Amino acid sequence: VQLVESGGGLVQAGGSLRLSCAASGLTFDDYAISWFRQAPGKEREGVSCISISDGSTYYADFVKGRFTISNDNARNTVYLRMNSLEPEDTADYYCAALEMTPGTVGCLHEYNYWGQGTQVTVSS
Repeated sequence: VQLVESGGGLVQAGGSLRLSCAASGLTFDDYAISWFRQAPGKEREGVSCISISDGSTYYADFVKGRFTISNDNARNTVYLRMNSLEPEDTADYYCAALEMTPGTVGCLHEYNYWGQGTQVTVSS
């Protein structure tokens, strides 16, 4: 399984970015994909996730109403649309994947495949 993030960059506060997580080497429909972030000097935190198989999604409270996760099954890609960005959103953003076993629901699980990350910097 390979995950490649893209779309990061430098943006002013209030601006928007769309991150992409392109997955390969997997049966996309059987997976959940999650976005995490890690700011300098801080622990990694979950941002949002989506179960491709059942469509369920999750958003951390600090991004609700600002970020939207979506998937394009034809491209094996998950997107994270980030609006109204704040300097506090500055971090390295990583996508992660987990194969969902039959009967597993939701997307809040331990992830075992990780991408290399993409940097997001929001200036004030």
